[in-house]
Amino acid sequence: GWNICCGRPPYEWGHLMAAEIGRTASKHLSSECGKATSLSSGDVSFDSSRVIIGTEQRQQSQQSHYQQRQLSPSSQQQQQQQDRTSPATTALINPTNVTSTAEAVNEVPGAIKTTINIGFAMNHVNDQENLKQLSLAPIQVNEVEEMDTQEETPNDGGGDGTDNRPINGEPELACIVQDQEMEEDEARSEATFRYTVENISKMKDSQLSPACYVRNLPWKIMVMPRSSQTQERQPQRSLGFFLQCNGESESTSWSCYAVAELRLLSCKEGQEPFSRKIQHLFYSKENDWGFSHFMTWQDVLDPDRGFIKDDSITLEVHVVADAPHGVSWDSKKHTGYVGLKNQGATCYMNSLLQTLYFTNQLRKAVYKMPTESDDSSKSVALALQRVFHELQFSDKPVGTKKLTKSFGWETLDSFMQHDVQEFLRVLLDKLESKMKGTCVEGTVPKLFEGKMVSFIKCKNIDYKSTRVETFYDIQLNIKGKKNIYESFSDYVSTESLDGDNKYDAGEHGLQEAEKGVIFSSFPPVLHLHLMRFQYDPVTDCSVKFNDRFEFYEKISLGKYLQNKEATSADYTLHAVLVHSGDNHGGHYVVFINPAGDGRWCKFDDDVVSRCTKQEAIEHNYGGQDEDMSMAVKHCTNAYMLVYIRNSELENVLQEVKEEDIPQELVERLQEEKRLEQIRRKERTEAYLYMTVNVLLEDSFDGHQGNDLYDPEHALYRVFRVRKQATVHEFLELLSDSLKYPIEQIRVWPFSTRSNQTCRPTIIESDADLQKPIIDCAENHNPWNVFVELVPPDSDMTALPPFDKDTDVLLFFKLYDPKNKKIHYCGHHYMPVVAKVQELIPILNERAGFPPDTELALYEEIKPNLVEKIDNLSEPLEKVLEELMDGDIIVFQKEGDNEMYELPTCREYFKDLFYRVEVTFCDKLIPNDPGFTIELSLRMTYDQMAKAVAQRVGTDPYLLQFFKCQNYKDSPGHPLKCTFDGTLKELVAYCKTKVKKLFYQQLSIRVNELENKKQFKCIWVGPSLKEEKEMILYPNKNGTVANLLEEAKKQVELSENGSGKLRILEMTCNKLSPGPGDETPLDHLNTSGTKLYRIEEIPLDEVNLAEGEMLVPVAHFHKEVFSTFGIPFFFKIKHGEPFPKMKDRLLKKLGVQEKEFEKFKFAVVTMGKPQFIIDSPDSCIKIEDFLPRYTSQIYPLLNTGTSPHRPWLGLEHVNKAPKRSRINYLEKAIKIYN
Repeated sequence: GWNICCGRPPYEWGHLMAAEIGRTASKHLSSECGKATSLSSGDVSFDSSRVIIGTEQRQQSQQSHYQQRQLSPSSQQQQQQQDRTSPATTALINPTNVTSTAEAVNEVPGAIKTTINIGFAMNHVNDQENLKQLSLAPIQVNEVEEMDTQEETPNDGGGDGTDNRPINGEPELACIVQDQEMEEDEARSEATFRYTVENISKMKDSQLSPACYVRNLPWKIMVMPRSSQTQERQPQRSLGFFLQCNGESESTSWSCYAVAELRLLSCKEGQEPFSRKIQHLFYSKENDWGFSHFMTWQDVLDPDRGFIKDDSITLEVHVVADAPHGVSWDSKKHTGYVGLKNQGATCYMNSLLQTLYFTNQLRKAVYKMPTESDDSSKSVALALQRVFHELQFSDKPVGTKKLTKSFGWETLDSFMQHDVQEFLRVLLDKLESKMKGTCVEGTVPKLFEGKMVSFIKCKNIDYKSTRVETFYDIQLNIKGKKNIYESFSDYVSTESLDGDNKYDAGEHGLQEAEKGVIFSSFPPVLHLHLMRFQYDPVTDCSVKFNDRFEFYEKISLGKYLQNKEATSADYTLHAVLVHSGDNHGGHYVVFINPAGDGRWCKFDDDVVSRCTKQEAIEHNYGGQDEDMSMAVKHCTNAYMLVYIRNSELENVLQEVKEEDIPQELVERLQEEKRLEQIRRKERTEAYLYMTVNVLLEDSFDGHQGNDLYDPEHALYRVFRVRKQATVHEFLELLSDSLKYPIEQIRVWPFSTRSNQTCRPTIIESDADLQKPIIDCAENHNPWNVFVELVPPDSDMTALPPFDKDTDVLLFFKLYDPKNKKIHYCGHHYMPVVAKVQELIPILNERAGFPPDTELALYEEIKPNLVEKIDNLSEPLEKVLEELMDGDIIVFQKEGDNEMYELPTCREYFKDLFYRVEVTFCDKLIPNDPGFTIELSLRMTYDQMAKAVAQRVGTDPYLLQFFKCQNYKDSPGHPLKCTFDGTLKELVAYCKTKVKKLFYQQLSIRVNELENKKQFKCIWVGPSLKEEKEMILYPNKNGTVANLLEEAKKQVELSENGSGKLRILEMTCNKLSPGPGDETPLDHLNTSGTKLYRIEEIPLDEVNLAEGEMLVPVAHFHKEVFSTFGIPFFFKIKHGEPFPKMKDRLLKKLGVQEKEFEKFKFAVVTMGKPQFIIDSPDSCIKIEDFLPRYTSQIYPLLNTGTSPHRPWLGLEHVNKAPKRSRINYLEKAIKIYN
């Protein structure tokens, strides 16, 4: 075969490969293809009977093809000629117009690269004319055949061409007696059908057979004459033989994967038919697949070959298809079950949920969990009840979004590919805790809990230690294991504890022993996790093992039990969870035997179909087997098995009837569904409706800001009204809802004025009452209106009349300077010519003041603009600026108010104008939501600090503040406590409505801190096991010695240590000597990748003798640049034997001796490792670690030299858990609610 790495979508593979073959055929095919002739770049010829051609311009060519069937013969030829010579087709086939494979792959975003075998398979559309011009057609994928130009030899064995042989490498279907036959209807998964072509010698155009329905899709045989030409021979005709699926459908969303055998039946008795196999994902752009050169025309018409009789041939197809996607496949009708919608990377969850659903006893218990008072959006129990109920009674695929939402997952969490075992354990634990204290308590352990005994048994003395453990699932190792029994035997095998690994038997001392586990009981439902995903030390990452691993429909586990149980440990396979793909992703399905009777179903997310026992079991062993069907991919295999104990089958799989579901649960779920249907209808008809937000006068009470209400916090009465309803119809709706007659209701729409205030306005005239409400709202949606009602304590039968030309609607507010509060005092109609003083009695009455109380009146014009009304004897139309409906008069008592902080409403509204909500977040807590307080933009630093300190509960001087950097929402430079600006300057560049500042609590006063230097460093203890970040505050003008003294106050030194500290520089997990004690702190650069580390000097390193030296040591794996772990300094001695130095190093590292044996040692100089020979004769040479000087790296230095200090490298695998760049993907799965 010819392997090509391709990155195109499936429907482009053919075009891409055709181009690449055109470029490279002269290099490869002349030696690989027996009948390739005169091959040159850009013009390649073939004389092959094995060509598989892909499609291009599928729909256009296909449509033209169907039109040909209805045209006259001459018209057909003209139409066929046009199809064959379309520019689009030629451009796609011509190698000179297509880039190379590598270039094409790079141009396709998201393309999946895969290695494929090219056999010559084709689609019917590619034409004879292009074959004549180029002698090449676009090549498509065929994972079955290898490239071969030799003549096809008949298959061994006899037969009359009927379906009596193995198909696709499978055993004869007649031999699979344990499988129930599939129902012979249009939904069947496989079929064999024939088509006889008469007058074959005269055939000129393509022909289609009548449709045969498989999986509810029409399948047809397509046959046509094809022609090819070589440079040395005359044109050669061939028989084109294709299988077409759903050819006349105009839908573009459907797909169906199938394998098929295309056969040309023999007319001679006992002769095997000529057959070739295909597999393909049929979809709208590639709805037929087969062989453009199935057999040469000469061989077809040769009577000696035995395929033609009476100028007729018979073609046969045996097709096996998966259930289709994207079409109206009725899973409920065909199987009695429905699937689950795919929610993303939780597709393994769908498999698991189906498995739990078909554990009928568990389903019964889930239904009976009391959830009457549970929150519908947060209850896991209720969400699982909902999913199970819909799976049992729905006719359509069921969604799981409400279930994952009940887990408390964020959006990202629901797309994280967690381990299925981890998810299963967490879910069962959650169910078990939810069932406690209920009538179904103990159901989960009763079904899934088994017990095992862990033991350690001494070999030479009579001593044994045992511990009983429970398990809900078993992890079986499959690597190197042939079948499930070998894995169980490996699980219970014993491990010897001897040598350095002897067992501490207490008073008996260290003893040789063996340890292991043995099962004491198996549960009714046994979950087996096959460990296909494991850590590979060779590649240092997790990989998927696709090795073949056999499991069986019936297993017996009695020999793995410590003692025989009351019932035999015989089990029947109930579910097989399957993964297709690699460690980085793939697709999940589950095969389930719902009744335990051998009738299997395949659950592929939302599609459920019947399948054979062989598909469910043998096809999921994994590995590569010549006997396996070509439909089974190497990376498709089982990762989890569910077995049910034979003695418990009837109990575990007991029928779940409607009467088993509590009536209150059914009613709740039905009500949820009814409300959901209403909401769905509302969403569908949303464009016909608009929202009207109604504000009554009580909505204005308590409002302390400008205008009459806060649009974001107002308590609206919301009405959903048809856009074309009239205003009068809306009034009738209000009347019915508010229980007021229409004459006692008046609507005042809110409108935004030019000065950005929002005030009520009158509807112009009675004629407007007949206008559509959307016109009156001027297309505002939602539309906010003030609805005026007759006061409830009034004896009026209707609202007083209002003349928009002579009257004005005014609103009143009372300001209380003592409490700095605004009180709403209603509204009133006034003639525009009325004098302002006429308002005084009304206002006193509204405020509850004596009638002769002197008042100061103000007009609220806009935010931060309130003007006092001085001349009360003038009419309203002259005093108030641009008198309009909705104007607001603010009043207060005249008198001595200067004692108050905000004596007049003018100061109050000015203060209000400067108020702002500020969120303060703790700088030291990642993603801290913080707290929000309302402050004035005119506040000073001290005022702000005092307000925050009061909220936090600390001293203002123990707080330090930081501005927010908007571009990355993180703290900037610290603010000095002597900042003399205002809060406005600190939040001026915050774009959001709620401003943000950061703070941190200090251990010393901020004014003292500002005289010190904040110094971040790392502290490492003598064990070299842990690093701890440390923040020190030495004096700004101090030295390194002052820094080390400051560090002594915060760390705990060893009792027998030197008591002396040193500072080191660390870059990329490598150490170098730090600055001297007298170095000013200003000279230390704490930015960039360099870190400073402080540690206690070991006693043996305080004073070095002659011939001794401290060298930096670092860990690395494979490459010296891949350093990891905690580096350190180590004392070496000139001439010391290398084994002795290793012993000292082992003691310092504190690792196990077995692990240390795997270490390799190298002297790394200027990035190049020189590995040390580990032998007793090797000795340490100090000169190997002396600094090197070079002028090549630093040519600009005056001296022309710069030291490069060699270091001792420890090469070994990094077994510490890695921190991913996106480490949120590593967190354990949790169900929060």
